[in-house]
Amino acid sequence: MPPKQRRGEATVDRLLSAALQVYATSGRPGFTVHAVTAAGGVSLGSLYHHFGSIDGLAAALHSRCTEQLFDELIAALSRARSAREGVHALVTAYLRFTEEHPDAALFLHASACSGHLAAHTEEIRAARAAKLAVVAEWLRPRVAAGEIAPLPAPVLEVLVMGPVAEAAHRWLGGTDAMDLTEAARFLPDRIWRSLRPD
Repeated sequence: MPPKQRRGEATVDRLLSAALQVYATSGRPGFTVHAVTAAGGVSLGSLYHHFGSIDGLAAALHSRCTEQLFDELIAALSRARSAREGVHALVTAYLRFTEEHPDAALFLHASACSGHLAAHTEEIRAARAAKLAVVAEWLRPRVAAGEIAPLPAPVLEVLVMGPVAEAAHRWLGGTDAMDLTEAARFLPDRIWRSLRPD
């Protein structure tokens, strides 16, 4: 890799890391071009060169955090030998990711409502869909074998991801007594039961 390209990738990584740090410490109001460039020690011109705008930076950060989350979910899923183990693995991995990477989890949960992603909705949706397709591909033979109810893919996604995402959201918000250890004890089996054939 040429030195110029290496420097460019290092700058992108520094900006994304700084953006995550700024969002985690200052929230949406503090997530500004100047705050990110100051935290990353990078020029304003570099941010605009690599991302075009603060919205472009937010979209790239969202994609990076989504990839991190789904890489962990898919890795956990790949080790499962049954449909039940797979569902348990997905739920547990999501909760573990939230606890181990709270800044990334917070950005994923909060940025969707921030307005920064509106101009990049299609690319974000496409990136997420590609990751969800891997999960759907794993579930498909289990549905065909009768281990999982034959529900539309979006319904399966909501049944598996909806409750665990809400638990993560509540824990990240810190406004109620959501305990991720307790969630990990109860949610996997409750979610699994919702997917069983009648």
